[in-house]
Amino acid sequence: MTSTRPRMTAEERRRRLAVRHHLAPAARAATAEEVARSLTALHGTDPATVYLAVGARLADPAGPVAAMGRALYEDRTLVRMHGMRHTVFVVPTELAPVVQSSTTHAVAARERATLVKQLTAGSSLDEAWLADVEESTLAALARRGEATAAELAAEEPRLRERFVYAPGTAYETKQSVSTRLLRLLGTENRVVRARPLGSWTSSQFRWAIAPALPDLPPAEARAALARRWLEAYGPATEADLTWWTGWKVTDVRKALQAVQAVEVDLDDGTTGHVLPDDTSPTEAPAPWAAFLPALDPTPMGWRHRDWYLDPAHRPELFDRSGNIGPTVWWNGRVIGAWAQRPDGEPVWRLLTDPGTEAASAIEAEASRLHTWLNGTRVSPRFRTPLERALSA
Repeated sequence: MTSTRPRMTAEERRRRLAVRHHLAPAARAATAEEVARSLTALHGTDPATVYLAVGARLADPAGPVAAMGRALYEDRTLVRMHGMRHTVFVVPTELAPVVQSSTTHAVAARERATLVKQLTAGSSLDEAWLADVEESTLAALARRGEATAAELAAEEPRLRERFVYAPGTAYETKQSVSTRLLRLLGTENRVVRARPLGSWTSSQFRWAIAPALPDLPPAEARAALARRWLEAYGPATEADLTWWTGWKVTDVRKALQAVQAVEVDLDDGTTGHVLPDDTSPTEAPAPWAAFLPALDPTPMGWRHRDWYLDPAHRPELFDRSGNIGPTVWWNGRVIGAWAQRPDGEPVWRLLTDPGTEAASAIEAEASRLHTWLNGTRVSPRFRTPLERALSA
């Protein structure tokens, strides 16, 4: 029987991606906040990713570093926090309560239970000891305003205590209490990452007391996050949203129902979901190219990626944990990868021949990236085979 549901072709999805993700030149954004709001969240596991992701999408290619620094640390319109899949994201400040209540509260509960279990299993430390240390740490941070883990340990020496993390697994290692405790307090929204030490590529952060967030009913928060995500990534499958959020399938289904998501037929025969007022076609933008960083929110936005990424290219573009490296795009498809030479100049390799028009656009994007990086060399935290080969 013929389906009566609306159909969303792969070409329509690629047009939406170009416009809604600010990748087509005519759709580029004016501010870092506009980029973050349009994409729902920016992956922040690798600190440089958020700057590179914004730089690829700003109309003014010279301003991503200043724009992100101002938004994160002066205006506080963006905040770095743990969120979906226990991953660090940069989100618009107004969305922080939604992420916290829909996702991070549950992450924090698991994180605390795991830390207590590991502390008590391999040492004489216990839950009461941990509670005393964290209150002392928060008091020291309140006095200082901002501090690094080392500075806090100078005031609270028990933060230097070490314990075995993930005993009996491939990840077994010794960690300091400060590393895990500050992360736990971050997931509980008691502390927040402040300015990094060094440049914008640094992964060492100062910490500050976090502003209080309103506590939302979890189901209401999940519906709000699902709505924001569908605005940016719809049409998308139930499996896509389940993967992106890390929620239970039952919670995903309830959230889709709460926002009255409409089912649509996708080209691969699966069922996608869009918001009820979002079934109209998108006007095709002019041809475009883009250089996106490792862990960029666009390629990491969906679990099923065949409509924009050839499965045969996955081994070259992803690491063993499923993290995507830096990618070259042409008209909504991943066609290659890029890296930087030791002097900072971008270099790339295409995995398919997109034609002469694409080659010219790719050269222009490489020049644009090289200009605003201004000599800064960025090495992705998660290395992929093709990025390693290109940067050698």
